[in-house]
Amino acid sequence: MTVVKGRFSLDTNILVYAVDRDGGERHRFCMELVGRAARRDCVLTVQALAEFFHATTRKNQLRASEAGRFVRDWLEVFEVASADSGALTEAMAAVDEHRFSFRDAMLWATARQAGCSVLVSEDMQHERRLGGVEFVNPFAPDAPMVMPIVFDP
Repeated sequence: MTVVKGRFSLDTNILVYAVDRDGGERHRFCMELVGRAARRDCVLTVQALAEFFHATTRKNQLRASEAGRFVRDWLEVFEVASADSGALTEAMAAVDEHRFSFRDAMLWATARQAGCSVLVSEDMQHERRLGGVEFVNPFAPDAPMVMPIVFDP
């Protein structure tokens, strides 16, 4: 079981599931996860928030005003990290050396520079560690419902 200690970040997919009322168990799980993360040392990236806005409005899941309200609320609740030129350089290297998508590489590099030791995402290689950041897929078969346990006070 992966135990999240210290600073962590959430990928876009976790945020999208948190607002997707048609998402069933994933919705309930991610809604709880985001709520718990707000009380922990969780950093969101500008990229994840921007992707959330784009994904939910592009698919007509939310109106722009609704998606914007979620983003503004999260901006007030969470520390937010922005990519800089160092993150860009690291991301390009990760694409070349580790075969990451550029999007995932930027998210990883920004979270790493923000001091995160864990990136919670269903899109990355579960339990892989790169540059001091471990990728945790809360939906992986070997990690069933581990995140609420991990985030308990």
